[in-house]
Amino acid sequence: MRLSRYLLPTSKDNPAEAQIASHRLMLRAGLIRQEAAGIYAWLPLGLRVLRKVEAIVRDELHRAGAVELLMPTLQLADLWRESGRYDAYGPEMLRIRDRHERELLYGPTNEEMIHEIFRSTVRSYRDLPMNLFQVQWKFRDEQRPRFGVLRGREFLMKDGYSFDLDEAGARKSYQQMFVAYLRMFRRMGITAIPMRAETGPIGGDLSHEFIVLAETGESAVYVDRDMLSLDVPGDDIDYRGDLDAWVDAWSVPYAATEDVHEAARFEREVPPERRVRTRGIEVGQIFYYGAKYATPMRVLVTGADGIERPIHGGCYGVGVSRLLGAIIEAGHDERGIVWPDAVAPFQVGLVNLQQGDEQVDLACEALYKELQRAGIDVLYDDRDERAGGKFATMDLIGLPWQLVVGPRDLKQGMVELKRRATGERETLLIDTALAKLLKDAHRASI
Repeated sequence: MRLSRYLLPTSKDNPAEAQIASHRLMLRAGLIRQEAAGIYAWLPLGLRVLRKVEAIVRDELHRAGAVELLMPTLQLADLWRESGRYDAYGPEMLRIRDRHERELLYGPTNEEMIHEIFRSTVRSYRDLPMNLFQVQWKFRDEQRPRFGVLRGREFLMKDGYSFDLDEAGARKSYQQMFVAYLRMFRRMGITAIPMRAETGPIGGDLSHEFIVLAETGESAVYVDRDMLSLDVPGDDIDYRGDLDAWVDAWSVPYAATEDVHEAARFEREVPPERRVRTRGIEVGQIFYYGAKYATPMRVLVTGADGIERPIHGGCYGVGVSRLLGAIIEAGHDERGIVWPDAVAPFQVGLVNLQQGDEQVDLACEALYKELQRAGIDVLYDDRDERAGGKFATMDLIGLPWQLVVGPRDLKQGMVELKRRATGERETLLIDTALAKLLKDAHRASI
């Protein structure tokens, strides 16, 4: 992509309304634009990251055996009355009447609708277990939307739902999603720690929030420091096998949000040197809620014994759009964003230091085509701008690599290669620089 033809409205100034780094940087780097309180347009650079995050979410859920569908954003109020949640949910729910005076709502979540779909299509235990998910825009009318995409009113969410014949099966499904989430977030370049949490309006008696540690987080968290260095399952993980060891490794050490924190237990179980008291950003939450929805909505399946019984369910959310804010909070410096390789909008920023110089232009065009031919996402800064402005833009948008072509180095057949995360710079032969980028791209794709 040529920057001269791209919509990238960057800014040098910090927006007055932005209180935290991720909000400031997403606005300054031209990822989003606020259209109303808590509602944002996703500009091209931000949309590219959003799609890469979505792709990782889908890939890991498919690996774990989940199946994707898509439900409407508008739901009938009567469905929520069946479950008893319509009046209980609160003012965050946007309630609507259509021209025929039918009561609708803009879905903040989809437990009722997915149970209605399940009960109309599945009747036998032979179809279980079943795990369904969607990636969908949702709306919750927050009283005080703030912190950009971390607490907006409209947001992109992955919501998934498991259906099992009994509690044992449902807890197995819960474990599968627990492990899938560990892999999912690590692939995005962040460590999200599962913490015991309240179930809230979703219900049930078992829940974990996946929390990225950040001082700007919305809630206080208490963690055993050893959890920060735990491994996650590899590509050879068998989701049909025994997952107890992985779940125990990540759930036995102390980690809790402030809602369920037990100070005495924290001090008893965690030595002083390993106690971490900080704040965190929730990027996902999983729940086992048993027959909470199946019983009032009569979502029944017939077992091998011929008896109908309510299914046992769980639900599993990931804040897809919220993840961009969390990733930036975990990875930025005074110059701008530092994207992890897996979710960066482009892998390489190609910088032409002397636009209009015939030799520099030819070299940049050749590098641009070669990188594209190799399947590497490259943003080519071909604007007629001063070098300082180009460097500032590249640092602000945070691409993993900067490939800099200027007349002085080019006379020696050299270019400069900069790694954004470390600031390391090397002056290399053109072929050597290309080989290094190709090798890094291959490593990142494994």
